[in-house]
Amino acid sequence: MDRGRLLQYGGLAAGVVLILFGIGALALSINAHQTVGDELSQEKIVGSPDMTPSEIEQTAQEEGLSDVEIPDCDVAEEEITTGSEARCFAKYMRIHALESSNGLTYAEMGRFVSASDPNDPAGTSDEAAAAKDEEGEPISNAARNTWVTETALSTALNVSYMASQISLFGIVVGIALVLTGIGLLILALAVFSRRDQAAAS
Repeated sequence: MDRGRLLQYGGLAAGVVLILFGIGALALSINAHQTVGDELSQEKIVGSPDMTPSEIEQTAQEEGLSDVEIPDCDVAEEEITTGSEARCFAKYMRIHALESSNGLTYAEMGRFVSASDPNDPAGTSDEAAAAKDEEGEPISNAARNTWVTETALSTALNVSYMASQISLFGIVVGIALVLTGIGLLILALAVFSRRDQAAAS
């Protein structure tokens, strides 16, 4: 077998391999994208009525929150079934958590309710200064616990958004591989068919 024929077969084989890899990437990515939607649908998450930019901005102002990024998306009373909707919902959840903590984040709140001011979300991490229950144990700071719960849920929602975006990227890569493989096949067939014609003449 001459060198030209070997290159032709190599080009054809490379084109076929790229197409197969592209089809595989497409299948995996489409499945991943559908899985994200299915998993979110199972949770039956629905946006609250205030999950619009105008409503949440008004609420944030009423609660005295400053330096809060207002989402530009709207999921009010919508079922969350996509990664983008999940990320949007997570942004609103953060504002809700800030409202319950008077604008304090997890790191700014103590572990326990303060005995001197039980209504202050800042609380205290000093057990001696903490409010005690009937058994004499320090009472956990509910605002801080709410923040922990919000962080866990919003992280899960943001992960679903990331998975959705990665699956979309995989779809794009899969299409690119298929097109590249087809192009390589056409190129290999065209170049070497001309070579064979030239050799015959």
